[in-house]
Amino acid sequence: MQSGSQIIIQFLESMGVRVVAGMPGGANLPLYDALHGSKLIHVLARHEQGGGFIAQGMARASGFPGVCFATSGPGATNLVTALADAKMDSIPLLAITGQVPRALIGTDAFQEVDTCAMVGPLVKKAYFVSQIDDLFWILPEAWELCSSGRPGPVLIDVPKDIQVEMTSGDFVSPDFNRPHDLLRVDDSKIQAFLDELQASERPVLYIGGGVISSDSSDLIRKLADTNGIPVVSTLMGLGAFPSDHPWFLGMLGMHGEASTNFVLEESDLLLAFGVRFDDRATGKLDEFCSAARVVHVDIDAKELGKLRMPELAICSDLREFLNRAMPHVPLNGRGAWKHRIAQLNAQHPSENIANDSTGSRETFPAAFLSGLSQMLDANDIITTDVGQHQMWTAQSYPFKLPRTFLTSGGLGTMGFGLPAAIGAALAKPDATVVCISGDGSILLNIQELALLHELQLNVKIVVMDNGHLGLVRQQQELFYEDRISAAQFHSAPDFCSLAQSFGIQAVRLSGDVSQLKGILETNGPALIHVPLESSLNVYPMVAPGKANREMIRG
Repeated sequence: MQSGSQIIIQFLESMGVRVVAGMPGGANLPLYDALHGSKLIHVLARHEQGGGFIAQGMARASGFPGVCFATSGPGATNLVTALADAKMDSIPLLAITGQVPRALIGTDAFQEVDTCAMVGPLVKKAYFVSQIDDLFWILPEAWELCSSGRPGPVLIDVPKDIQVEMTSGDFVSPDFNRPHDLLRVDDSKIQAFLDELQASERPVLYIGGGVISSDSSDLIRKLADTNGIPVVSTLMGLGAFPSDHPWFLGMLGMHGEASTNFVLEESDLLLAFGVRFDDRATGKLDEFCSAARVVHVDIDAKELGKLRMPELAICSDLREFLNRAMPHVPLNGRGAWKHRIAQLNAQHPSENIANDSTGSRETFPAAFLSGLSQMLDANDIITTDVGQHQMWTAQSYPFKLPRTFLTSGGLGTMGFGLPAAIGAALAKPDATVVCISGDGSILLNIQELALLHELQLNVKIVVMDNGHLGLVRQQQELFYEDRISAAQFHSAPDFCSLAQSFGIQAVRLSGDVSQLKGILETNGPALIHVPLESSLNVYPMVAPGKANREMIRG
């Protein structure tokens, strides 16, 4: 005989889960009781949203589903943002929440909310466990659902009385090693793709997070090298293609390089692989690559034609598709296209290049990030929060490997960076993890510094401090006639003293980036406070509703 809580814990152990993040409460105490003596390591988040992002950090860094626990009521409501964030960015996340006993459901009992109804639109599926033996099929189904196809979050809501109820049932052992349905592509579609490639003179590979989640980075590089195709990336795709590769043109879109957006303007074939045509990437959609034919490959059929109708739509696991197509892709150097791209690069040089480790006022963020990258290995991991610092990082940090850049893309969640960095360090203990944040973002989950001190993980936190919600201020300056409203902080903490109060060493960067070297070489957590001028803007920038070619230049 075993209890519902024991079934859950034993299942997670059997799936190879090593670490669970979460917080206990009245409705999930039996689950925490079952944790006692288990093989699982539990890390006690200081807020359920932080626990959700810790689990996300583990999943984003490893590709293996992250797991988090929360209690009913406020525990579950605090988890909502992390679930929505995982859904937008296709991150495999299994959330298990406690619920009031079945006899109290619908009575407005203490800490009762209808969790499944609340999170339904934000997850791939929400399960309510109505009887104990349902756990034997819900757990394996939920695990497979969150990690297969287009990954995403799944929630299981377990009433407290089911957690303590006993049963002699058992799992019907699922075959987790069977190959997933990879939506095998007809030979005719492979041939149609090859025909589009053959007819094109100016193709561009437009890659996103789907390249990383399908582990297709090596095949994308092979395709680019074989057929001479330049590569542009969404924010979520950064790291999927090495930044120092001659065919890589950087990030496209709202804060992409000018030359990159102009190359796309001249493309005649857009190979949209693992992307969803997000507005921050495309700008004004009906003017995005308007002269190009589109081949869209995605594992989620709902994305095909949702925003841009492709000439060729292929619903497939990207790796499966590329494995089928690559043996037939012809060699092509595309000399004329390469020459034209070089011309555009010369005509529109980057605005984010610094000539030394200090940088001018305008280029200091780029100089800082360049200097930081030279002190870290390619396998080290960068997380960010959301704002100007996030865009400077995307523009200037030379990511070379997948799963080394963890950021909140679709939802754009301030407060993501610190707990995600903790999760990444738990998943990759041999890596240095650097969280790049802003003075606004860091305060949203600052309480997780307590957990970071407790775990003594090798996480360095960079706080870029401009005294404002920087990207809000920038948009108010540019698009609201400089009417700055609720964007300036008139009172701010001493970030170094704040970190030290949590037991974490801290330094204030007073000049040259080389000051970082010593603190990066010291194992364990640290905070680096980086003052910035409040008037610095991120350029280029495309105004909302404008075409990418209409970008504002610095």
